[in-house]
Amino acid sequence: MVAGGLPARVHCKSMSENDLRQAQRLHPDSIPGLPVVFEDESVLVVDKPSGMLSQPGRVVSDSVLTRILQARPQATGSVLVHRLDMDTSGLLLLAKNRTAHRMLQQQFEHRRIGKRYLARLSGVPAGIGGRIHLPLRVDIDDRPRQIVCEEHGKVATTIWHRCRDRDPDFVWLYPLTGRSHQLRVHMAHPRGLGIAIEGDRLYQWHYDRLDAHVQPMLDADAQHAARPDLPDVGGLMLHAQLLAFDHPVTGVRQSFQSLPPFDNIG
Repeated sequence: MVAGGLPARVHCKSMSENDLRQAQRLHPDSIPGLPVVFEDESVLVVDKPSGMLSQPGRVVSDSVLTRILQARPQATGSVLVHRLDMDTSGLLLLAKNRTAHRMLQQQFEHRRIGKRYLARLSGVPAGIGGRIHLPLRVDIDDRPRQIVCEEHGKVATTIWHRCRDRDPDFVWLYPLTGRSHQLRVHMAHPRGLGIAIEGDRLYQWHYDRLDAHVQPMLDADAQHAARPDLPDVGGLMLHAQLLAFDHPVTGVRQSFQSLPPFDNIG
């Protein structure tokens, strides 16, 4: 269910295009098809494109992890600290040694990692923000789709807020938990926001968003736009735009931002 209001620690400060481009620093020792935003002896931050797996799948072996291990053979341990869905683009954090991986994992466990996503929705929400609590688990009959399940689902919480400096169908998303497809389900599900992320091939037309329970969440223009006969816009418009963490060696807070490929800022 959606509850209004945002915690005081969540800020939606707008930035100019020049500020964002300065934040997106590319390391000179690049990795093919995988921009390096930051790298030192302990950590690596890359900007994953949509359509690339975070780790090898059952059929497709090409992935962020595969390319990192090929380009950085000196990296040891698990390397991946977290994952992004294949369809999601944006910032991904990796560790280059076991100690760094352990310390970064602890930050995830204690919610010390800052994450912000930018999404373009398939409609315009009537409110300005809120909090969504819907427990999730995998649909064992339709993998990799996730479903809401009160009995067996894992706790999942998302904060959302409309972007003031972009078109009204853009929202900032702050996942307080890290479940698979969490943001996608929380946006699309009738008991969540009820408006799917644009380009979501799994969930955009999976729910009847014009159900009577969902209609109050949509503006009139959004209700008119919520039709499955609209043209396909291409990839999923969901981007991991901001990533912040305490450096595992220095302890200094690090923060990085990335320009979404579908953004209309400026």
